[in-house]
Amino acid sequence: MKKDSLIYVAGHRGLVGSALCRALARSGYERQLTRTHAELDLCDQSAVQTFFAQNRPEVVILAAAKVGGIHANATYPAEFIYQNLQMQNNVIDNAYRNGCKKLLFLGSSCIYPKLCPQPIKEEYLLTGPLEPTNEAYALAKIAGIKMCQAYRKQYGFDAISAMPTNLYGPGDNYHPENSHVLPALIRRFHEAKESGAKTVTIWGTGKALREFLHVDDMAEACVFLLENYSDFEHVNVGSQQECTIMDTARLVAKVVGFEGEITTDPARPDGTPRKLMDSSRLFGMGWKPRVEFVEGLRATYKDFCTRHGGEATR
Repeated sequence: MKKDSLIYVAGHRGLVGSALCRALARSGYERQLTRTHAELDLCDQSAVQTFFAQNRPEVVILAAAKVGGIHANATYPAEFIYQNLQMQNNVIDNAYRNGCKKLLFLGSSCIYPKLCPQPIKEEYLLTGPLEPTNEAYALAKIAGIKMCQAYRKQYGFDAISAMPTNLYGPGDNYHPENSHVLPALIRRFHEAKESGAKTVTIWGTGKALREFLHVDDMAEACVFLLENYSDFEHVNVGSQQECTIMDTARLVAKVVGFEGEITTDPARPDGTPRKLMDSSRLFGMGWKPRVEFVEGLRATYKDFCTRHGGEATR
């Protein structure tokens, strides 16, 4: 990938997309092409065709997606499968047809079976049933991987796929119901601290294990893959460190400054019991994450406070 390549970052305002723009700039890629949803609806086939025909980006990073946590995925499965399929179908096809030299498709660790052997290797894809609460989203992302592979096989299109683990960091969605676990915990503990609440209840048993990766590390991994990887198989991107949801909640409470009790609600779903990515393929290429978890949480909490009017006290 040449430093003067015109790079289209789809979804540049999101958690991952904004981090990608920062990482590309740090690496000397200044020719970035972006469009807001108001300027370009990626579900609109005609609009996407016109955009690619007029701009002809040399590199495309597909970070745009409809995303959310357990509640959002379980409540809006139709939107999750339809919108994600539409976006990726339109972008991948038009990138190829308009001379794009390289495309990076971003998926999710939820593509793997619910009861997958741990740690999860890339070859475990499609070896068992998916987690029901996010099946629609996972199926769309699996289709995106397979579309990239099909276009590589049939047309020789240099389309690669990266599957990140659970991401967090500045620019996240802190919606009280539709966000992922870490931003949801940050908001819940912050509001409990501000209101003087003595107890915070977290969903599920608290025993489920999760791996977290700072979004800036994910973005750096994407730039690394664009510069160093061109092959058929998708690549896992994780930290290879995990902790229980309860331990994560305790850590978030400490960072936020909440000193009350943390209880669980076993009537709520845990989701996948464990989801640790095997990132040895990527690590073997020479890339490793750099942001330490507590440091990343502190920076994320400061971002939350800046965007939502509070003050980080710790």
